[in-house]
Amino acid sequence: MSTLPILVTRSLDAPLAFRQGQAISVRQFIADAQALADRLPTGQHLLNACADRYRFAVTLVAGMLSERINLMPSTYTRESVREMLAFAPDAFIVSDEDDAFNVMPCMIYPDTLDTDPGSVLAVPDLPAEQRVAWVFTSGSTGNPVPHLKTWGKLVANTRGAARLLDIDAWPDPRFTLLGTVPPQHMYGFESTILLALQNGGAFSADRAFFPAEVVSALQALPHPRVLITTPYHLNNILRAEAACPSADLLLSATAPLSDALAQQAESRFGCPLREIYGSTETGQIAMRRTATGEDWQLFPGIELTDHDDATWAAGGHIEHAVPMGDRIEHLPSGRFKLLGRNADLINIAGKRSSLAYLDRQLQSIEGVVDGAFHLPPHEDDTLVRLAAFVVAPGLSQSDITQALRERIDPLFLPRPLILLDQLPRNATGKLPYAAREQLLRDAHNAREKGAV
Repeated sequence: MSTLPILVTRSLDAPLAFRQGQAISVRQFIADAQALADRLPTGQHLLNACADRYRFAVTLVAGMLSERINLMPSTYTRESVREMLAFAPDAFIVSDEDDAFNVMPCMIYPDTLDTDPGSVLAVPDLPAEQRVAWVFTSGSTGNPVPHLKTWGKLVANTRGAARLLDIDAWPDPRFTLLGTVPPQHMYGFESTILLALQNGGAFSADRAFFPAEVVSALQALPHPRVLITTPYHLNNILRAEAACPSADLLLSATAPLSDALAQQAESRFGCPLREIYGSTETGQIAMRRTATGEDWQLFPGIELTDHDDATWAAGGHIEHAVPMGDRIEHLPSGRFKLLGRNADLINIAGKRSSLAYLDRQLQSIEGVVDGAFHLPPHEDDTLVRLAAFVVAPGLSQSDITQALRERIDPLFLPRPLILLDQLPRNATGKLPYAAREQLLRDAHNAREKGAV
């Protein structure tokens, strides 16, 4: 049985994480994980709810060292925790905050682990076949679907990402990652934790969400430094007009990134920006430099094939062949173009568009801070009425509608167009379907009461 190390490092005394400017060594990390593994409750499945990125990583590795399996729902709510408990009745939560859900047994991450880092003499190995995590789709079209991730496939995934990022070509490969996305999300899990662990890097444990936090935290990290973020967070940082500290690489995922935003980000941070394409089911499978071209390059070993009216991804680190949710144009040498999501297409009276395209047109209007279109449930295409939610201080509904008339076909103008102070985006910058439906209901109820 082949084995792989839990992390790759040139020295046990090299930094693996930074918290408030203080370095935490590989040796300390391994000692903490081994100590926590001995304290975990009985049960084979754990829900890692630690908000602190270092504590998340320690809990992750503690689970792996004790052959427990991480449960990774797409969101952390009382209902999603109930779903995890139904899936794995022996599950327990590890959290560094109060047990807000009170749904399954909870272990609070200890304030101190009372470890002896000097006793750590080597990096532990794990079997490549060991089951590490069950990751769950969002369930927007039904119940969340679990997908198993084994250690060998996860390692292949993150090492493949490092090759496409050319990290090995950097003069100093001891890079440090700062993430604006939570480690519980698949993108955050792969890019802010595993990318560092499996490629000799380190990560920041500090929380960075608001622009000032991101700028301050990135400035404090040593070079080479990488910002792992999303289009939503990146746009907020650039709109803040603060001086962006120099970086060595920007990484973005979770939503389409416009050429203009990519070019502006590269100029402000003084480094290339790479965009990642993937899914919960497949993990990361392709990458591109958005500012210089629209073509995607597949990760090593990944193949895309068309059959059964879908494009399927297989090979490499993908556990099983998976149908993709996007329309894809195949190109030579493992490259492809994305033509849009299958579920994103809109057909009104024979005219076609996509939500992603309409969102870009809305967000490009001067004065619009944030905005999103919504396609409510419908049975007859002739009855389709799009809605839109907009944050645009100083603009009226008529201002925005007039600007949209210059950009999109009148059939796609939103009815209603709802002005808000902010949109309820989640931690990765997405606006889930359920949240959009709730916004629409709230607006309808307000109109019924005469408040709008």
